[in-house]
Amino acid sequence: MYDVIVVGGGHAGCEASNIAAKMGMKTLLLTMNKNNIADMPCNPSIGGTAKGIIVREVDALGGLMGIVADKSHFQIKMLNNSKGPAVRSLRAQEDKRVYPKKMLEFLEKNKNLEIKEGLVEDLIVEDKEVKGVVLSDGKEIKSKTVILTTGTYTKSNILIGSENTPGGPHGEGRSNYLSDNLKKLGLNIIRLKTGTPQRIKKESIDFSKMHEEVGDDTYWTFSHDIKPQYKINEQQKCYLVYTNEKTHEIIRNHLKESAMYGGYATGVGPRYCPSIEDKIVRFADKERHQLFLEPESIYYDEWYLQGFSTSMPRNIQEEMVHSLKGLENAVITKYAYAIEYDAIDPLQIKPNLENKLVEGLFTAGQINGTSGYEEAAGQGIIAGINASLKLQNKEPLILRRDEAYIGVLIDDLVTKGITDPYRMLTSRAEFRLLLRHDNADLRLREKGYFIGTISEEQYKRLQKKKEDIKKLSEEVKKIKLDMTDEVKNIFEKNNFEVPKYSLTVENLLKRPEITFDFLKEFIKFNYDKEILEQVEINLRYGGYIEKAYKEAKKLEKIEEKQIPDDIDYSKIKNLASEARQKLSEVRPRTIAQASRISGVNPVDITVLAIYLKKEYNKNE
Repeated sequence: MYDVIVVGGGHAGCEASNIAAKMGMKTLLLTMNKNNIADMPCNPSIGGTAKGIIVREVDALGGLMGIVADKSHFQIKMLNNSKGPAVRSLRAQEDKRVYPKKMLEFLEKNKNLEIKEGLVEDLIVEDKEVKGVVLSDGKEIKSKTVILTTGTYTKSNILIGSENTPGGPHGEGRSNYLSDNLKKLGLNIIRLKTGTPQRIKKESIDFSKMHEEVGDDTYWTFSHDIKPQYKINEQQKCYLVYTNEKTHEIIRNHLKESAMYGGYATGVGPRYCPSIEDKIVRFADKERHQLFLEPESIYYDEWYLQGFSTSMPRNIQEEMVHSLKGLENAVITKYAYAIEYDAIDPLQIKPNLENKLVEGLFTAGQINGTSGYEEAAGQGIIAGINASLKLQNKEPLILRRDEAYIGVLIDDLVTKGITDPYRMLTSRAEFRLLLRHDNADLRLREKGYFIGTISEEQYKRLQKKKEDIKKLSEEVKKIKLDMTDEVKNIFEKNNFEVPKYSLTVENLLKRPEITFDFLKEFIKFNYDKEILEQVEINLRYGGYIEKAYKEAKKLEKIEEKQIPDDIDYSKIKNLASEARQKLSEVRPRTIAQASRISGVNPVDITVLAIYLKKEYNKNE
């Protein structure tokens, strides 16, 4: 008997199984192929806009993705580094061969975690409570909780033109019956679609016709706990290339031959990561679209054509690729394809990622309707934590929208549902100035410590960091820079406005052009880079941050207004019929969550609040 069984060894499954075992649960990770654990069937990268912050949050909670990414990449850069801190995010090109191996090494070191190969096709459910899983060979394995992280393997089909081939990524096996059996339990099953572009043989690419994209000349890490594992001058290059009118003409002429536009696909594809044919149709006024050529591994010569996902027939893909500058003689080693798969309706999931219909059943990753490795990892760690907390009879960990991008992600899923695969964007987070790359540990690490996923040593480092930020914040109020002739000259050389009199460091840093790096020419600061960064951001954006905190506090008060589980929305008079239907379906935990449901208007929230006060809080 296991405490936790995790089904699926993708990015969600790795985080879920690792964290559950880390919390002392006897955990089993079931995967079809041990060699495909933490596989990257699509883009060989970790991070990206908003996604990189999720990786930092996973690390802050004691997860693996950040540290494995740091040990496996061959190029890294901070996106939007010239913009404000709210939109900065790390992205790293990972070695597709190294990353899974490193992840497996970490998992195998976890003494409470067992890894077995097996295909799960059914659940053991008694009195609406999960008791284990059933493998394809009929074998039953008992468990107190189950976490499904099946990715794109449930009834998956590979689509290339009019071809429709049953199978998972890389043409592997699929789960044929699991989604049907989930449907029998009352779960709503939806059909989704995603895709991947071609892989190109390196020797057939003319890089001289493309623009080089290099890594940053600054050291970065996703993890809060390790130093950079690479050398800046040894990073691999990527290359930028564009589509052209010839490319667009080929696609337009053969549009009906693609799986999507030919009517061969039934699943709904991702709105924010569309196929190249979808881009040509939706953005017909654009003369060109940006593509990136990225190496998949230093151990073999396949390159990934980022942005050129398609479900066109192979012969048309040849024409499309050869129309691109530098790829006129390209050899395609793997053709692009779309993949359809079954997922569950996330409106049937609680905020702790437990299913509403089957107790003890948790789900995470693409089965919940998301896209992306990072979104999967974020859900995986929360599902693993909450399955463990449930077994410990403790309150679940539910992150608020002002606490983490992971909180925004899960709240969006369980409150609004999805119509297409969900992708995290900075625009989805109303408190993004609070949810920055630089403060993930300050936001979440203490939570990890109190639930047992962060060590005493990590916690002490966090406390030291907080103390240093406080000390430096006080020091900059007292330290003054005297405006000597030498200092004035340096200001002038940098084209900075020269202060008329001596100013404190605090006042100087409020000027947008002044940084600690500049001030180091005059004043020595004995603090780590991350401490200087925190103080600089707090001073420069202090007013905006304070305003965001006040708004978050207002939300927190509304979040505290709980809605009883047994509420009968049909008894509430004056509720709009759509609001009644949506509230009954989602069954929000709080007034704040109810207010975020699509179709529930402010008037409905007022009616609900009055009803709750009258029926449940008569003494208020």
